Amino acid sequence: MILGDVIERNARCCRDQPAFVFEGRRVTHDQFAERVRRLGNALLALGLARGDRIVILAQNCPEYMEVYGAAGMCGFIAVGMNYRLSAADQAAILRDCTPALLVYDPEYEERVQELLGALPAQARTLKLGPDAGEAGYEAAVSRADASMPPLRARDDDTIFLIYTSGTTGAAKGVMLGNAGQVEQARMLALSHGAQPTDRMLIVMPAYHIGGTTELLSYLVCGATIVLHRRFDPREILESIERHQVTAAHFAPIMIQALLDEQEKRAADLSSLQTVCYASAPMSVALSRRAHRALGPIFMQVYGMTEHGPGSALLKHQHEPEGNPVQAARMASAGQPILGVEMKIVGDDGRELETGQIGEIAMRSAAIMQGYWGKPAETAAALEGGWMKTGDLGYFDEDHYLFIVDRKKDMIISGGENIYSREVEEALLLHPAVLEAAVIGIPDEKWGESVKAFVALKPGAAVDEETLIAHCRQLIASYKKPRSIGFMAALPRLPSTNKIDKKALRAPYWANNARQVA
Repeated sequence: MILGDVIERNARCCRDQPAFVFEGRRVTHDQFAERVRRLGNALLALGLARGDRIVILAQNCPEYMEVYGAAGMCGFIAVGMNYRLSAADQAAILRDCTPALLVYDPEYEERVQELLGALPAQARTLKLGPDAGEAGYEAAVSRADASMPPLRARDDDTIFLIYTSGTTGAAKGVMLGNAGQVEQARMLALSHGAQPTDRMLIVMPAYHIGGTTELLSYLVCGATIVLHRRFDPREILESIERHQVTAAHFAPIMIQALLDEQEKRAADLSSLQTVCYASAPMSVALSRRAHRALGPIFMQVYGMTEHGPGSALLKHQHEPEGNPVQAARMASAGQPILGVEMKIVGDDGRELETGQIGEIAMRSAAIMQGYWGKPAETAAALEGGWMKTGDLGYFDEDHYLFIVDRKKDMIISGGENIYSREVEEALLLHPAVLEAAVIGIPDEKWGESVKAFVALKPGAAVDEETLIAHCRQLIASYKKPRSIGFMAALPRLPSTNKIDKKALRAPYWANNARQVA
């Protein structure tokens, strides 16, 4: 099954139910399918062919989803462009994927003019919005026929080209297959318990795998997507109340902001049944606070762009006030979801036993087809058909996955392995700490020493000595931070909103050939 099949099925079975609610607009599943067919025919009229890339430079909107739908119906490749990137980074992506078409929001008009030189000579542009004129996106869709486009996507066609955040080097284009994306959506929908009656709030940007994956997992059920362009805590709370949202997808930092805003002026969130958090782990302390405020509605999904979801800690498995074993599992990434195989491997590629720390590898029907134009990197990542995640972790006796670090983030101090996540969890248990990030910095005696960066909660105060003493009570003394830097806010990657440890490391390793000791 391809995404085009899902769209057409929804048009038949859920025709009058809203597919998208966005800024006062309601688009039914029937209307969405017609728009996707029209767009597919319009793109064919412009000369696009199977496998041609369509770059979208816009914030979340129904038209963004129409482009994704046309790719899934006709065999084009959709490339969501991160609008937060610099012009140089965006130009590099355009040169890499050589698109046939650039679709863009009017607010990025000036940026598009900067980027024209990076487009292939024959590439076309289409501007979104009602004021784009006869050469714009809306006019092209309106002129096109509403019948099924003559070009149909195949199961093995690439549907998305998603560029990685570059945390481990230069950004790479991840090729994701059409049927594979539908299958991962069905796998995740089962974990969510998604239903056609759900109203799923999506605010994560569509260029990011997390937002796209969560959106598709509800779209395959014929549910309604309540779409937001950007994250504003008050607007999100009011939207949940107004639209009786039943499910939502947030990064942990967003949950923190929503809880803070809810305490200032409470909205009626009683319709919420499921909140999925991803993109980064949620601290045990924040998880406890969220459960006390909103109840047992939270689930965690662990995955990556190159594979999609891998494991999930389901709602009934979130027991922050349970017995010691249950509470400890709050720090896990859950168990592999149905359809995903996961294992822990050592440096020699051998599968490790329960409790042993190694690199997490996984495979499923959703695994990437490869990195665009990078066969060597593809072969290295897909060793024996398994995706090597670059994350270190272990399974406990009940096959709960515990992630201890990024492979490159492990700190080796005096011959001892120190996992930054353990130190961060200790810091986050202090009531004054809002955010924490831990890195290794050069140390003449120990090779590396533990350096922490924290942002404090508004109005809170604590000094370095007190925080280090706090950590010493919770973790082994050799793991505690040797020094702590206080920041108003920790730097974040524009693509994923994850803490940018590369930026934190840079001043300390600038004159070193290696980024670890």
